[in-house]
Amino acid sequence: MSNAPILLLGGAGIVGRHTAHYLRDQFPDVPLLIAGRNLDRAQAMADQLGNATAAKVDLSRDDLGLGDQAVSAMAVLFTDTMGTTLRFAQNRGIGHISISPGIIELGPDVAAYITSPDISPVVLGTEWLVGATTIPTVEIARQFDRIDDIAIGALLDEQDDFGPAAELDYNRQTQTLSAALARVDGEWRWFVGEDTNTCFRAMDGTEISANIFSPNDVLALGHATGAPNVHFRLALGESSSRRTGKAPSTEIIIELAGIDLNGKPLKTRHAVSHPKGQMPLTGLGVALVLERLAGLDGNPPTGSGLYFPYQLLDPTRYFARFKAIGGQLTKLADV
Repeated sequence: MSNAPILLLGGAGIVGRHTAHYLRDQFPDVPLLIAGRNLDRAQAMADQLGNATAAKVDLSRDDLGLGDQAVSAMAVLFTDTMGTTLRFAQNRGIGHISISPGIIELGPDVAAYITSPDISPVVLGTEWLVGATTIPTVEIARQFDRIDDIAIGALLDEQDDFGPAAELDYNRQTQTLSAALARVDGEWRWFVGEDTNTCFRAMDGTEISANIFSPNDVLALGHATGAPNVHFRLALGESSSRRTGKAPSTEIIIELAGIDLNGKPLKTRHAVSHPKGQMPLTGLGVALVLERLAGLDGNPPTGSGLYFPYQLLDPTRYFARFKAIGGQLTKLADV
């Protein structure tokens, strides 16, 4: 394990703050480097954390403006359209996770990895809430001998605190990147325009208008389970908790159908939720990936490769931390 700091690019933003605090709570002696385009905000965050330094990032420079500063692993929490951050990681042989690129924007990162596959671990981090969908789904799937259908429904409360970077990503991926990928009868199909219109039932059974959406979970779950039908649906509206007068929350509905281990038909319906919205779970996923990349979990740092987050995260460790920060996995009735 290196004594060099973990670099959080965009570490003063909402996801960055959650990530930094989770790292600090678990590893008070591990130094953090909070970098961003606003040095004052980064410095304020570093001062709050302790054992942290701040820097202003410059994406036009291959060293990001950090000079010869050593780094043990890095997370990119905003959109890097220049690819500088991944070049920085590869030049230094350190692990890199970015949570911004949509499924049709993966080309630059994949090409950078293919060009230099033996240098760094590269994590394609745009799973929905960075593991909060894939890890529970893969664990629930253990009840099945064969999965025929995976239907995910993610409900973002319109009053949730997105933060400017997350809002830009949401707008880009739902408007500019209007095509969405799903698996239908074993075929990968793109949906556009009105064909993306769909719906799902929230935790409380309310039917929610939604659109087909394609974070990396679609690819990850399709290949991890072999399910011939994989759909991810995204809705922005009122969460189940707010309909009861409580604070806005985030919820992910996971519906699986197939054949159980005894050869009988089985359908399951679960919900992942957090009473404080999407950001705590996103920050947790980033923190756990960084811990794995840097070898903070007691195992050697992750070797070079191209990964989805769920492939790096131990489910037992994930669920323990998930529950500790208020995450809930609830079995729902098939209403």
